[in-house]
Amino acid sequence: MTEQPTLTTNRLMLRPFTLADAPDVQRLAGERDVAATTLNIRHPYEDGMAEEWIDSRAEAFAQGGHVTFAITDRRSGELLGAIGLVLQTEHDRAELGYWIGKLHWGRGYASEAAAALVRYGFEVVGLNRIHACHFADNAASGRVLRKIGMRREGCLRRHVKKWDRFVDLDCYAILRDEFAST
Repeated sequence: MTEQPTLTTNRLMLRPFTLADAPDVQRLAGERDVAATTLNIRHPYEDGMAEEWIDSRAEAFAQGGHVTFAITDRRSGELLGAIGLVLQTEHDRAELGYWIGKLHWGRGYASEAAAALVRYGFEVVGLNRIHACHFADNAASGRVLRKIGMRREGCLRRHVKKWDRFVDLDCYAILRDEFAST
């Protein structure tokens, strides 16, 4: 992969981030409720963090370790969130992760973007397995993962610490042959 592609769905365009997205990333990811549902988004989300994160995405893609897309409204171009794959190419697998700005929750954007990224992972990258985990108390993420064909594989009890509290992770996955049969 030399240049990160742009993916489109009925309502969305998934494209590489640019530094012009930084104010929207800071505003959306900076909401406490968004940060509370993810392991790696800090709160408060300070000035400069969005630019640093965006800069790191292009480098991670160039090194073959990550592919991260801005989730945008296909018509207006409005930034809605982010989605990506952490690639483990030696095992032909990846971990799916995403966040959506709170203003846009409950509209199916995460499911639509995740379905497109799973297709990209299997059909373009050539993965055999894509997995994802979510905080056990975030039922909405579980619904997204089931909607895109993932199966729940179990719970990692008190597996991570978020804001000085140990959190259970519910884990899901889909295999290439399961995806091909849908």
